[in-house]
Amino acid sequence: MIVRPISLVRIRSFFLVLSLIVLSVGTGFWYGRRSITTDFSKLPPKVEIINRAQPPEHRTVDFSLFWQVWDELAGSYITPDSLDPEKMVFGAISGMTSAIGDPYTVFLPPMENKQTKENLSGKFGGVGIQLGFRDRALSVVAPLSGMPAERAGIKAGDFILHIKDEGAGVDKDTQGMPLPEAVNLIRGKLGTKVLLTLIREGQTKPFDVELVREEIVIPSIELTWLPPDEAARKLVTKETEIPVGEKVVAHLAVAQFGDQTDGEWDRAVSDILDRESDVVGIVLDFRNNPGGYLSGAIRMASEFLSEGTVVVQQGRVRSETFPVEEPGRLTDLPFVVLVNGGSASASEIVAGALRDRRGAVLVGEKTFGKGTVQEARDLPGGAGLHVTTSKWILPSGEAINAKGLTPNIEVTLTEEENGIDEQLEKAIETLLKQQ
Repeated sequence: MIVRPISLVRIRSFFLVLSLIVLSVGTGFWYGRRSITTDFSKLPPKVEIINRAQPPEHRTVDFSLFWQVWDELAGSYITPDSLDPEKMVFGAISGMTSAIGDPYTVFLPPMENKQTKENLSGKFGGVGIQLGFRDRALSVVAPLSGMPAERAGIKAGDFILHIKDEGAGVDKDTQGMPLPEAVNLIRGKLGTKVLLTLIREGQTKPFDVELVREEIVIPSIELTWLPPDEAARKLVTKETEIPVGEKVVAHLAVAQFGDQTDGEWDRAVSDILDRESDVVGIVLDFRNNPGGYLSGAIRMASEFLSEGTVVVQQGRVRSETFPVEEPGRLTDLPFVVLVNGGSASASEIVAGALRDRRGAVLVGEKTFGKGTVQEARDLPGGAGLHVTTSKWILPSGEAINAKGLTPNIEVTLTEEENGIDEQLEKAIETLLKQQ
């Protein structure tokens, strides 16, 4: 396969980690070269092997062991009707990508590839968990606000050890489980239950959480007006309206960079500009944002910058610099950036770029550290390949992957249910000091 330079418009690079968002990858080179069928009578009669020829460009690789095992199964396995050639091929390809050792380079069979695309559309069924890997173990990148996982107390950074769904006959440990499989097992019909066994960092005893699946709808952007006065903020509810003419802080919570983000972002920025004289500053909140499309990240960072580099994509043989698209509309407003352990990928790029280029103060907790790029490639038959092709380098020259961003002001949310968002309070306090 010839890989051409990927433009920002033509290919949306994935960062993620997802909400039940899976960045997976595709089929091996030989799968596109031959259709798998076989002439063995022990296999279903419709199956025949058309071509076992070894690709000329891979003459140094010996495929004879693969075909020997294939033949042994075809001739000796006790129940030949259970040998599904397509699943066997998909399994072999999945094993090939897994052997690379990169949990984000994975193969997606057609159904899983379809689900991955649906996830970034902003609407899907599940329990509201964005999944990723930490130390090669399946972990929660972020629970979605107001969704079953968050309501049950699941937190960013929790490790998922086991998945059980009695109705679907699922009872599996997650060790070695690829992201697509984990997503498929946790997702299910609306109203059904799934039991997750988790362990939290710093704790030694696992705990179970039973979740009921719901329809998950993710708004990308939520704009809330907050009074600068701390005492007044304690009285604010979702129904509170602050009249035009009174000073406000614009709290911009960005949940992900998906299909709906650009439109929702434009509406939020327009609302801010409509009452710009009232706005004392912006809190750009990336907490529990697992990332998404590069195009959205570049566009959002550009809103706060006049010119220059946002991020560099450093590949195996070439690098590409992504500059500010056009002078931003929010360059004159002070702002701070909120992050936590669920801030990953695209959100880390924006936060890092604004820190490096505008001196933005980061408040909260250390970010996830997802700094590699997966390109999503569609393959014949509806399958997909998400392959890690490069890594992100911030304007300062710093790489994000496996390191994350350390906030200028570290604030950890306490476990007490005191009704106060301490991280947001510190962000507003920091913002007001810039006046």
